[in-house]
Amino acid sequence: MTVAVTAADAARKRRFLVLHDYGMGGAWWWVFARSEREILETFAWAEVVTDPETVAWREGDDDIPEVDIDAPQMPPGLDDMRAERDAQRGRPGFGALADKDVLYLRRRWDEGDDGGDGDGDGEDLTIYLMEVGPDGRRMREVELAEDGTAAVRSGPDDWPFNTPVVDVFAPEVVGQEISREEFEEQWARARPVEPEPGL
Repeated sequence: MTVAVTAADAARKRRFLVLHDYGMGGAWWWVFARSEREILETFAWAEVVTDPETVAWREGDDDIPEVDIDAPQMPPGLDDMRAERDAQRGRPGFGALADKDVLYLRRRWDEGDDGGDGDGDGEDLTIYLMEVGPDGRRMREVELAEDGTAAVRSGPDDWPFNTPVVDVFAPEVVGQEISREEFEEQWARARPVEPEPGL
């Protein structure tokens, strides 16, 4: 799918490579927009890929849809990402933490809830403290024990995938923020995660 961009739009917009990374793969689009920030504010869970090798690799892929950010309709996947962002916009806290280089968060994770926000049945609830980069990926993580003390700590080398786990523009993230000091204190107390057998 190729989108026509007018001469006036072409002067104001550039083409960005956009990814929704879901671990075992990802969905890709070329989006004509005025800035990277505009894309992140328009689509939830979007990542603007700037790595030159990846951009050059994807340049030759004719199957990646092209879309103008102002188009009334979006391709599948991107339409849901825009709808999610539209529902968030205007809510208190929207984008409040998006300009931070590093976030420290306390998040409930319910194994019965695929959203990871603790809305499942509560039977397999775990609390994590996370150090998160601006792309929503974890840099370090502490899993807390049932009594709230630090249990184990882990980093990217311990995870088979490191997909974005936080949408830094989402309003609910504001309520999850903790201080760096709290994270570092629990990190220092936690024991390293034990490697999987055979790894």
